[in-house]
Amino acid sequence: MSGDLTTLDATAQAELVRRGDMQPIELVDAAIARIEKLNPQLNVVITERFEKARAEAQRADLPRGPFRGVPFLLKDIGAHSAGDPFHAGMRFLRTLGWTEPSDNYLAAKFRAAGFIFLGKTNTPELGLQPTTEPEAYGASRNPWDLTRSTGGSSGGSAAAVACGMLPAAHATDGGGSIRIPASVCGLVGLKTTRGRVSLGPGTGERWSGCAVENCVSRSVRDTAAILDAVAGPMPGDPNWAPPPARPYGAEVGADPGRLRIGLLAQAPSGTAVHADCVAAVEDGGRLLASLGHTVEPSHPDGLAENEMLRSFGMIVSCSTARTLDVWSERTGRQIAANDVEPMTWAVAELGRHVTGPQYVHALSFAQAQTRRIARWWAEGFDLLLTPTVSEPPPLLGTFLSPPDDPLRGFLRAGSFGGFTSTFNATGQPAISLPLYWNEQGLPIGIQLVAAFGREDLLIRVAAQLEQARPWKDRRPPVHA
Repeated sequence: MSGDLTTLDATAQAELVRRGDMQPIELVDAAIARIEKLNPQLNVVITERFEKARAEAQRADLPRGPFRGVPFLLKDIGAHSAGDPFHAGMRFLRTLGWTEPSDNYLAAKFRAAGFIFLGKTNTPELGLQPTTEPEAYGASRNPWDLTRSTGGSSGGSAAAVACGMLPAAHATDGGGSIRIPASVCGLVGLKTTRGRVSLGPGTGERWSGCAVENCVSRSVRDTAAILDAVAGPMPGDPNWAPPPARPYGAEVGADPGRLRIGLLAQAPSGTAVHADCVAAVEDGGRLLASLGHTVEPSHPDGLAENEMLRSFGMIVSCSTARTLDVWSERTGRQIAANDVEPMTWAVAELGRHVTGPQYVHALSFAQAQTRRIARWWAEGFDLLLTPTVSEPPPLLGTFLSPPDDPLRGFLRAGSFGGFTSTFNATGQPAISLPLYWNEQGLPIGIQLVAAFGREDLLIRVAAQLEQARPWKDRRPPVHA
């Protein structure tokens, strides 16, 4: 039965439990066996809570939510679970053996949905890289090609789902960290609207509203149903996304109508885009046109301006400096340069040299550009189609930041994730879909971006594309 389970998404696995065909403990044991088999090759699960998971699976009071008994992994940034290690990719916290005393809101919602946490997934230090190669735990490897990156910062989660360890996993996105791993691992990755999923109670905003949380999965219906389970504001949240008209699950299979879609295949900034990524988005455009949509070359003004990237970089660097201060305060140990990776320290130092007025200017500029970019949707377009990333899955080591050039990886990430980070700044929802594989058999995602609050439209179109060109039977060479 374990082999059969690798072909089932989370919705289907939950249905087995509801019908009584399987017990939660059977799903959990099968997933643990797959992790134990594959993790030595891939290095994606860094913290195991197997015995806790087994005990929870057999409890009579296991929540009867929509995913009752389905195994799940938490990324080691964002959602934290009571009594479990939480290291945010930091050797500093790993050395201290840091654990969190409670579930945050998102972890509690995952539990209420019936998910059972099997452990934590690998992530770059503080989520700063579009690859998952932290000093604390070592590199995660892509199941499509073990020499290549899983993407980041949700690379551990993405690789775990792609190789069949389990059907879905928690992920976060501050500059592309859901969509980038989804693209390079061949998954569905939805970045939600700002304020759609609460980051509380310990956090109001992360990266000044740029960062959000959700999941990576193998099916559009899982992504929609998981969002239904975790969406909605909590008391005191600083941002509140407009509520959907109906459950997101109801959008799967719903007719999206005839949409007007702008296509952007080349980076407006002039950064080179690999031919495979251009081919992927042009192919996606033809597929959308064949489904009855109007697809035309167009994109919002303002995407090409370097000032937007500078403002985003300033927000990230200041936030990184403050994050190190927070961990110094929480642990009672002052973090020094040798406690973190060279790039992390260099980015934080950039933030420490930003003045208050400069930081306010960066926020104001990002907000002004958001209004300018949003006009494109308001003036008649429904979706924007772009590559998710600017090149195929990169080799491990591509974003290396040596001590003598500590910002190399940070700057390199700007071009790689140039199609994703802008929409973190604007707060709009965007989804990466696995519609294309190149001649080397590597997955290359396409990105669709909707207006603020319109995850419903993204899910309708994503489901339409999934039906037109199914990807569920594609399996990487390393697979359970």
